[in-house]
Amino acid sequence: MRGIELTPEIPVQRVVDLGSLAEEAGFDTVFVSSHYNNRDPFQALARLAAETETVRLGPGVANPYETHPVTLTSQVATLAESSDDRAVFGVGAGDRSTLRNLGIDRERPLRRVLETMRVARRLFAGERVTHDGTFTVRDAGLNYDVGDVPVYVGAQGPHMLRMAGKYADGVLVNASHPADVSWSRDRIEEGIEEREGSLGAPDIAVYASVSVAAEESAARAAARPPVAFIAGGADEHVLDRHGVDAETAARIGDHVEAGRFEDAFDAVTGRMLDAFSVAGTVETVAARFESLLAHADSVVVGAPLGPDRSRAVELAAEAIDQVDENR
Repeated sequence: MRGIELTPEIPVQRVVDLGSLAEEAGFDTVFVSSHYNNRDPFQALARLAAETETVRLGPGVANPYETHPVTLTSQVATLAESSDDRAVFGVGAGDRSTLRNLGIDRERPLRRVLETMRVARRLFAGERVTHDGTFTVRDAGLNYDVGDVPVYVGAQGPHMLRMAGKYADGVLVNASHPADVSWSRDRIEEGIEEREGSLGAPDIAVYASVSVAAEESAARAAARPPVAFIAGGADEHVLDRHGVDAETAARIGDHVEAGRFEDAFDAVTGRMLDAFSVAGTVETVAARFESLLAHADSVVVGAPLGPDRSRAVELAAEAIDQVDENR
């Protein structure tokens, strides 16, 4: 996969323009991130389906809490139909703090994602489904043909990584540092050991927070917002791995949850930027991509992209080209 994530914090037409540019730059998969406080990802994906020709398209990633898993499956199935079978179903447990804003308790996330994947595959295959688990389905089916849609699971914790390695078509590893990706790869391999041979090997994709620009300082400045969200929600063992102060990270998390975003961004340290983003010039980003791909099959260029999104799409493609030339 040569993927990119677009975040609909900008108007839908701008997302579509960037997606078209990404296709021209050589990306083969475009994910649109899914958070209630941004614009609807499926509206952007529908427009992208009409205005692109070859790229695969999907939510990156949708969660099966704020939308019923069967409804979510139908949204992806509609995208598959409107894009001539270019849909990818990116699914994950969702951000705990964002779901709290909606009064949703993210209970049993691994089971919820696994059950969503299993039910979705049966619905894609044309079956009628009854299911009683973390959600309920009674004789549900889709009234139109879908065919095969690959399911990619967004994962970060050890259990979700193992589950994705065992069952998913692909894994979107939520990490930007080689140490985290190496650790994640080991967990995925544990799941692959129990994988059914008929499923084939999963695509292991690093879903990294990337900021690329002509100047290193500009790229790193643009990476502060996503790094604040990542650091503020990171597990303690991940913080320890990178020598990041847990109290500072917790304070950033408190700022984010209270909506004090500028305070959160200002508190991001250089060590956090190094641990939780790929930020710099084309050469810097290409070098980090190369080290990440020592432990993965492919890269998804995730938000923020850079201070100039259009230019960043082109520069990120250049960075991947450099890596491909050296492999």
